[in-house]
Amino acid sequence: RNESSRPMSPEPTTSTPADAAPGGRAAGVDFIRAIIAEDLRAGTHGGRVVTRFPPEPNGFLHIGHAKAICLNFGIAQEVPGARCHLRFDDTNPETEDIAYVNAIIEDVRWLGFDWGDDLYFASDYFEQMYEFAEHLIRQGKAYVDSSSEEEIRELRGTVTEPGRPSPYRDRSVEENLDLFRRMRAGEFPDGAHVLRAKIDLASPNMLLRDPILYRIRHASHYRQGDAWCIYPLYDYAHPLEDAIEGVTHSLCTLEFEINRPLYDWVVENAPVRTRPRQYEFARLNLDYTVMSKRKLLQLVNNGLVSGWDDPRMPTIAGLRRRGVTPEAIRNFCDMIGVAKTESRVDIGKLEYAIRDDLNQRAPRVLCVLQPLRVVLTDVPEGEVLWLDAPYFPHDVPREGSRALPLSRELLIERTDFMEEPPKGYHRLAPGRAVRLRHGPVIRCDEVVRDDAGEVVLLRCSRIPDEEAGKVKGTIHWVSAPHALPCTVRLYDRLFTVPDPEATDADFKEFLNPNSLVVVEDARIEPSVQHDPLGSRYQFERLGYFYLDPVDSTVGRLVFNRTVTLRDTWAKAVAKRVEATGAGAGDAGGAEAAAAEPGRAGGSGPGPAEAARMAPSATRAADAAGATRPSTRAPRGGGAAAPRAPGLEARYRTYTDELGLSAEEADLLTRDSAIADLFDAARAAGASAKGVANWVIHELPRAAEGRTPAEPPFSGAALGDLVALVEAGTLSGTAAREVLAEMAATGRHPAEIMDRRGLRQISDPEALWPIVEAVIGESPAKVDEYRAGRFGLLGFFIGQVMRKTEGKANPEVVKTLLRNRLG
Repeated sequence: RNESSRPMSPEPTTSTPADAAPGGRAAGVDFIRAIIAEDLRAGTHGGRVVTRFPPEPNGFLHIGHAKAICLNFGIAQEVPGARCHLRFDDTNPETEDIAYVNAIIEDVRWLGFDWGDDLYFASDYFEQMYEFAEHLIRQGKAYVDSSSEEEIRELRGTVTEPGRPSPYRDRSVEENLDLFRRMRAGEFPDGAHVLRAKIDLASPNMLLRDPILYRIRHASHYRQGDAWCIYPLYDYAHPLEDAIEGVTHSLCTLEFEINRPLYDWVVENAPVRTRPRQYEFARLNLDYTVMSKRKLLQLVNNGLVSGWDDPRMPTIAGLRRRGVTPEAIRNFCDMIGVAKTESRVDIGKLEYAIRDDLNQRAPRVLCVLQPLRVVLTDVPEGEVLWLDAPYFPHDVPREGSRALPLSRELLIERTDFMEEPPKGYHRLAPGRAVRLRHGPVIRCDEVVRDDAGEVVLLRCSRIPDEEAGKVKGTIHWVSAPHALPCTVRLYDRLFTVPDPEATDADFKEFLNPNSLVVVEDARIEPSVQHDPLGSRYQFERLGYFYLDPVDSTVGRLVFNRTVTLRDTWAKAVAKRVEATGAGAGDAGGAEAAAAEPGRAGGSGPGPAEAARMAPSATRAADAAGATRPSTRAPRGGGAAAPRAPGLEARYRTYTDELGLSAEEADLLTRDSAIADLFDAARAAGASAKGVANWVIHELPRAAEGRTPAEPPFSGAALGDLVALVEAGTLSGTAAREVLAEMAATGRHPAEIMDRRGLRQISDPEALWPIVEAVIGESPAKVDEYRAGRFGLLGFFIGQVMRKTEGKANPEVVKTLLRNRLG
């Protein structure tokens, strides 16, 4: 064994484009960086650039947070003199914990980022925030409201009716200050009073209808103890935190776009010295998982996973425990980029980034999951042949090897033997020969069964290479007396459908029952016995695996599967494309890779097939890359208020059966006309979540500030519009244009879409000639792509989108390009 020549965790080499910005990123690759570049050119913010990553310590970070971390800290690395703060938005004492703080700090550091001295906590600003609140009261811009939560909701109005003033809205400055100070002193119980901003009760943006700034909560804070019994709400605290710290570019996800006017109002009216600006980008919505900390917490609390660091979880801790490297996550975030439009990301992109990274760093070893004994009858008892086996194949620029023992008794995969093989079978069978990986060719001479008729032993003999001729099959194996027992955990995707939240059903109903298959009696080659915990390997023909740092011991090795060698789940979409005839004749690459079991990306049929869940059938909309609109209720909302019996029943249906949030259900059931519109739209076939988003957020915008009693179109027409979006027939941006015309004319969305030529092209047959033309026009880039520059996929997609004037469904285009380019 050549221990000294084996790099266990080599740093992969990457090339840097000539036009790269500081930090190695190609200049001008997203709109956020373009804004910052223009601000620097214009001298905005005095030439300063300060970003921040502001997690709430109420759970573990997930892969969606990784995108925000890479964006905010990445900008700070790229721009000379820029900084990124790590700040904990800890304004809710009832859900936050120091354990979450420590976990978040560990995750950000593990991803490779450092904040220096810029570590902050919102709770350190409680005194300043309180003083700013008194300032707003003295300016007549805030007041103490003694209404109940139910009354406040009732007075707020609906999406079609303006709010009404609270009877306490015109309290004097003196009375408001007195009550607010007594709130701080703890004289009142929870819910007795709140502090509200005095803004605009008729605003179409319901967040500006006198939002709550402070509430009474007699709860101990994990850092402040019992020093406070009033706590600021997020929409008040967050802009003040940015202003206090001198943040220049406050980067939020798109669901906070509606919060931006309130953000600006707070920094414009509070006595702060700096004026941060908020910018929104699309959050990461990843297939086959959920990105809600609340829902992830349900999985943890209900015992459906082993904890926040369960390797099936999309948390950074879970990905780390699974064996994913920080480099792979950073590369994935670079790959998906930063956009302004919500969409779902194919989880295959994450898995590709993981494979691409591990291919460069993970040494190849042999492991057998379902052992079947083989006796080499021509090898004497006790004799051991030591084979020199490289850790890396010829196509990976790494060196190092180990001595691999070959003895009389071997173990092979049970699925690598078949008594009556079908045509095209290239593994072991009676009278047939196969090559042992790194070893000789063997032939099966005799099959031994037990009393039940099960095959328990194969008697084989070696065949010299000059006599064996051309042997097509190669299988992996281990020496029985030398192999180490191990437990192997075969992790798969957590859910069986791409979007577990797309329907009205409980998302937990779509949990994958085969997301974890534990193999207890596996055997692995002895070279790994002295490797440190946390070592990564490619088990040849099986996938990439990680020596679990928690459950492994010297006498009990436990390996977690990080990722398979090939994306078998992608077949669901690929079959749909192949059915059209597009790309016929390009399928040989996968089989060629399978024939070389040591080659990265190759995975011949093996035991993992038996444990892996077959790809679930995906809905046509998912296969076409449909985008599901998402909503987020503002923070700080409590339970929904009682209402008229009929509307109260609908409220319960919306929350308990349809899975809407309390805030969404409340807004939809304040007015029977809105509830009727929502129900009629949902009955047209669109999802409850999608319809709720369009009724609550898009409908008021389409009215251009007006509050009509009811829109000039039916609920069914609105449902048809949302269904067109969810089916991928209409993009979200085009749908907003259609809705604006619907609000003005009452015309049906399909009519508007066709008349204005907005229909999205999702038919692979229609897109295939355009894809072929784009590939034919760029032969040099095709060669570069096939040589490994897979980031060029975005270039090809862009060319197709330009030729179709933006009408092509990008997900279908991506699938076609991958099928064609290989």
